[in-house]
Parts: sequence; C-alpha cells; structure tokens
Amino acid sequence: MLFGASMFFTDYSMTPAALARALEERGFESLWAPEHSHIPLSRRSPWPGGGELPKRYYDVMDPFVCLTAAAAATRTLKIGTGVCLVNQRDPIQTAKLVASIDQVSGGRFLFGIGIGWNAEEMENHGTVFATRARLVRERVEAMKEIWTKPKPEYHGEFVNFDPIMAWPKPVQKPHPPVIVGGGFPQGARRALRYGDGWIPITGRAPIHEALAKFGEMAREAGRDPAGVPVTAFGAAEDLGEIRRLRDLGVSRVVVSLESEKEDAILPVLDRWAGFIRQV
Repeated sequence: MLFGASMFFTDYSMTPAALARALEERGFESLWAPEHSHIPLSRRSPWPGGGELPKRYYDVMDPFVCLTAAAAATRTLKIGTGVCLVNQRDPIQTAKLVASIDQVSGGRFLFGIGIGWNAEEMENHGTVFATRARLVRERVEAMKEIWTKPKPEYHGEFVNFDPIMAWPKPVQKPHPPVIVGGGFPQGARRALRYGDGWIPITGRAPIHEALAKFGEMAREAGRDPAGVPVTAFGAAEDLGEIRRLRDLGVSRVVVSLESEKEDAILPVLDRWAGFIRQV
C-alpha cells in the first residue's frame, strides 16, 4: 500500500515545497493538491462534506503552480491534483499544463480529476451543471488525443477541434494516469469508462461496501480491477482501518491535512510515518 497526503495550499499553510520535502523524508509516496478557482457568494450548492464550507476552499492556490514548486523541491515524490476540476478548464490548455508538469517533474505527475459539485462555480465558467459529466469525459478523451498523437483532433458534442500541433508530450506513456474521483456507483463507473484509477472519499459513504462491489463492477465492464487501482482520500488516523482498506484492495490512502504551518502538521506526519513502517 502507498501513502499520500493532500493539503489546500493557502498563504497561511505550509508551503508546497516544505510539505513535499517533509513527506519525502518520511516515506510518503505522493502529495496531492485540490482546486477551486473561486467560491461564489451564493451558497445554493451544499458542501458534500456537510455543514459550512471551510475557509480553505475560498483561499486555495492553483494546484499546478503548487505542485510544480513541490516537484522542484523533491526527487522521488509523486505529485497529483486531488482533484482538478476539468469541467472548468479548457482541454487544450489543460493538456499542455499536464504534459508540462509531467516533463518538469521527470514523469511524477498523477492527474486526479473530478466533475465538481459547486453548480454556481462551474456556471461562472460557462459549464452547465446537468451535463458536466459528459463534458468532462469528452475533455479527457480530447486530452488523451493531444498527449498521444502528433496531429490530434477531436469531434464531440462539447469539444470540437480539427487537427492541431500541441507539445510537449508527457514523459509517462501513453500519458500520466487519469485517476477519476467520485462516489459509488457513478464515480466508479466513470473511472472504469475512461480512467486509470478511482478516488473515493472515505467517511462520506459506506466505503467498505463500495470497495467490495468495485471489483465485480470492473470485471463486468471488461476491466481488470488491478488496472484501475483505488486511491482512498480522507483516510482516518487508524492503523486498523488502514489495514482493512488495504485488505479490500485499496492501493493508496491519502490523509487530508489542515491548511496549517509546520508546528501543527509535522507531528501528524510523524504519526503517519509510523503507520507507513507498520503497513
């Protein structure tokens, strides 16, 4: 089992470089950065975590900038978006971002993606909430064409472009893994349709039951479950629970860290380093 950590990087949190070095020193495999371009003042969309939306959602920095700084400060640590809101990003420009960060990191990028939950936020980007899942699928398919073809083109319902020249291409072949976030069963189905992995969030649904069913769903979809590894976000600081997730087939657990400085974060990482040694 692999271990990662995620943080909403802000101007009052640990810096990406400092956290990345601390993770690499303690045996973590990956660092993940989420994204929100902004938060509309309307609160029509409820936060999936329940209750009031935490301040860090308003304050979070751009994940690609943060992860580039993290990559420059480390040698082996993988860096991932957890998750990138593809429904709010132009696919041609995002394809270049992904390929560029994969190049500058030496092939260490993990492309975690999601369809988003904040209707007002995506509407400000011109995205229709009801069709966001189909939009994301087409944008991912189009980006795969850009990453793998010398003269890519794509023609869909939402994404349409004639042959183009777009470089760089990613270091990882055919492209960095596309790890699809979302609940069960819809998010799992999207991961099996066009992803290279699935990201469920622990604590928001009966994760154990979903994991038990995911392998069967993969085989029904014609996918080898081993080829669609599960990355569980929001893992509890509980050795027994981590082992249960491992036994249910989870390949990676990611601890969600608060947006705080070293004095609060490093003791948490030290405790997790103990779990890494034991698991």
